[in-house]
Amino acid sequence: MSNNSAARSVGVVSLGCVKNRVDTEEMLGNLKAAGWQATPNPQDATVLVVNTCGFIEPAKQESINTILELARYKKTGSCRALCVTGCLAQRYGDTLFQEMPEIDVLVGINQYDRLPSILNQALEGDRVLNTHRRRQEIRAPRALTTPPFSAYVRIGDGCDNRCSYCAIPLIRGGHVSRTKDDVLSEMRSLAQKGVKEQILVAQDTTRFGMERGESLAELLDEAANIEGIDWLRVLYLYPDETDCALLDTMAGHKNICRYLDLPLQHASERVLQKMNRRGKMNNIKRLLRYAKDKGFCLRTTFIVGFPGETEEDFEELLAFTREMAFDRMGAFAYSREEDTPAAKMPHQVPEKVKQRRLDTLMRLQQEISLKNNQRRVGSTQKALIVGKQGDTYLCRTAFEAPDADGHVLVTAKRPLKLGDFIYIRITKADVYDLEAEEIKGESV
Repeated sequence: MSNNSAARSVGVVSLGCVKNRVDTEEMLGNLKAAGWQATPNPQDATVLVVNTCGFIEPAKQESINTILELARYKKTGSCRALCVTGCLAQRYGDTLFQEMPEIDVLVGINQYDRLPSILNQALEGDRVLNTHRRRQEIRAPRALTTPPFSAYVRIGDGCDNRCSYCAIPLIRGGHVSRTKDDVLSEMRSLAQKGVKEQILVAQDTTRFGMERGESLAELLDEAANIEGIDWLRVLYLYPDETDCALLDTMAGHKNICRYLDLPLQHASERVLQKMNRRGKMNNIKRLLRYAKDKGFCLRTTFIVGFPGETEEDFEELLAFTREMAFDRMGAFAYSREEDTPAAKMPHQVPEKVKQRRLDTLMRLQQEISLKNNQRRVGSTQKALIVGKQGDTYLCRTAFEAPDADGHVLVTAKRPLKLGDFIYIRITKADVYDLEAEEIKGESV
């Protein structure tokens, strides 16, 4: 095979969550170190890679559709091999490989360090299937796909929670933390490269370091002191492992965003027990009130239509949503995932009922979100410039996480630079987005 970089160009489509995005960046880092060149145009790629999601049925279908769409470039473009990886590949690798001849390479989530050599095999004519679980070797630095001023930092993988509806442990296995030193080393390296906003992610960030006597609070204390990190966010905290002491640690550092992402999944203790979720609602309410008093933005996610969910359970969820008035809320209808305990439970809720409940919950949250946003009108806040549309700049405050929340639309009397911080005054509120004006003539 030619050593010409044009002969080894790769295009990648990353689906699903931000943790998948980190996987994609690690893949690209390994490929770049091996001499591959990334291209944003699938028409020009020698190899196309789909990093799939297999969390719920709609995500699976999106992954299948993307595979079929990219397979066309083997006829219309430069593609000589189509590679499928990620969660769907890990879970259904044998079936996909047998039933989709369009796939030339199918690898699981533990083979990314071997991807350069595997793709070379494919270009030499081999069809490769490898979903073997193994500890990966030291990887090359990630090739970031986020803007240069913002990045996700994965602090662990897998999950030990075993929620009855979730297939993640089947795909990713049990929870494994990175070492604190390893995480801090990556964060320092990112900061030196100009990454001002760093976002800690895992399937369960609160479980960080437990297997070796480390903790998330200790990690945050040290990470907050890294020069160059202006904003530090934490996502995917588990309710019964999040306490007031952790919130105090976060609130004790000016550069840790007061943004509490606490996926609760439901408010009925009867449903939560069937979900195999830990934590009592009275304790959760106390924690949320404590966070509000500390000035935290509250974000959560809910599942509606779980097997056996009654109208009374759903009304309890609505009442809880009204009471807590979350700043951000995501919700989705229960998806029946094979090989999970919930898939075999009796009293599966009809699809029409699920959708009705989902629509009702989201309409309620839109009302709450609008009121919460309106309360912010007139306030002065620090904002990060993340984009531009015409003469309007797209910004985020500490209350807006990337890839999840809305933007603040800012008008300015001078040119602004992406990745800079400015001070703004909120002037108008919508359900998801806000409008603001710059109030200082120089960047923070």
